[in-house]
Amino acid sequence: MLVSHIKGDDQVVITGITADSRNVKPGDLFICLSGFTVDGHEFAAQAVEKGAIAIIAEHEIEVDKTVVIVPDSRRAMAFLADRFFGSPSQKLKLIGVTGTNGKTTTTHLIDRILTDQQKKTGLIGTIHMRIGDQIEKVKNTTPDMIDLQSSFRRMLDIHTDYAIMEVSSHALDMGRVHGCDYHTAIFTNMTQDHLDYHKTFDNYRQAKSLLFAQLGNSYDQQSLKTAILNADDEVSKYFAHVTPARVLTYGIDQPADVRAVSIRVTSAGTSFTVQSFAGVATVNMKLMGKFNVYNALAAIAATLVEGVPLAAIIKSLEGIPGVDGRFEPVSLGQDYAVIVDYSHTPDSLENALVTAKEFVTGQLICVAGCGGNRDRTKRPIMAQIATKYADYSVLTSDNPRFEEPEAILADMVGGIQNVDQKRFTTIVNRREAIFHAISQAKPGDCVLIAGKGHETYQESKGEIFPFDDREVAKEAIHEQKRK
Repeated sequence: MLVSHIKGDDQVVITGITADSRNVKPGDLFICLSGFTVDGHEFAAQAVEKGAIAIIAEHEIEVDKTVVIVPDSRRAMAFLADRFFGSPSQKLKLIGVTGTNGKTTTTHLIDRILTDQQKKTGLIGTIHMRIGDQIEKVKNTTPDMIDLQSSFRRMLDIHTDYAIMEVSSHALDMGRVHGCDYHTAIFTNMTQDHLDYHKTFDNYRQAKSLLFAQLGNSYDQQSLKTAILNADDEVSKYFAHVTPARVLTYGIDQPADVRAVSIRVTSAGTSFTVQSFAGVATVNMKLMGKFNVYNALAAIAATLVEGVPLAAIIKSLEGIPGVDGRFEPVSLGQDYAVIVDYSHTPDSLENALVTAKEFVTGQLICVAGCGGNRDRTKRPIMAQIATKYADYSVLTSDNPRFEEPEAILADMVGGIQNVDQKRFTTIVNRREAIFHAISQAKPGDCVLIAGKGHETYQESKGEIFPFDDREVAKEAIHEQKRK
């Protein structure tokens, strides 16, 4: 860690580390971060009042404690977090999964396969963090540096073998995973998302590439680092170029080290033949859709690298009923299908609708919305996709945050062209939208409720209140049965 200079005693012993002045405890090191809306330097005095024994800062501050001046406090935080917690990621086998879609499912599939092999695993991602048997909520898909390294330390303390985590483009761009020693990095796919933050697709690609570029530059035969890439996604060529690690590919349409052929999707699941360097076998999963074949192939590749036999991998995959909020059926014995899916990008919505059309015998009804204060450019595309594939679409709210939901819906409707107005409607209230969609369902139909998946809240005007698509769908199904 580069230090410009130190003011005060350089031999103080710290007992904790934090960048949040609200969490400071006596004996802590407080790190001043310059954020987008808040400057941590302004809270240094408050941190000292609460017991901080030393401060990391980027410029001089007036406090009566040791102050270490560094050029970049965020980089210093990554270094210090790693050192303070004993460089835990170097002792774990750390598997990172990045991509626009499929991160959550892929991490859960890998976790199940390794757990079935009696390996002790930890999991970090969109749905939750799991350390041992303890489930914890997460604020971000990828936690900040201190929380991340602390979590790795806790995993290591209970003798965890593998940490499997989702790695977001925001985390990579902000340096949240600096200091993380990844053993394997997996790329799922890249389509339009987060352009409100990254501005351009090239910037988005560059952020994702950091996971592969940071895989290290040495070849340790005892723990060879591996980049696992989707051969069917053009971006993989770039990632293969920037990584020094060995490259393993998976795919369907292009030649790959692990490839699926003879894919068949039904209402009961998906079957395919996997061709790999470890052999050829048939897979019959309960998970539905071609997109889940990609997720399964990534998990197969990652666990074959770890020496798990192909037959054992397939046995695990075939035993997985599904992942929360990922093409999750809501079944109360009704004679039509209701599926909740976390499809909140154009590509994921299209994948979900195409999969539903493969097995639905009646009409396909879609409930879709777009989040507020996020990438506006995908709104008309999402509406265009919904009305292209669904027989009837209900456009509605999905975490409007600080935007007016009517304005979000106006952006969506602007993308609908040459579609009979009887084939779609707009209902601002999401609960009413779900009830309306299910009220339209007849025997053999399928209602796809897209966007929120596993989420159990709605966010609007700074307030967060309980809302679970699955529970609302159950209420709507019950009401239909009473009629």
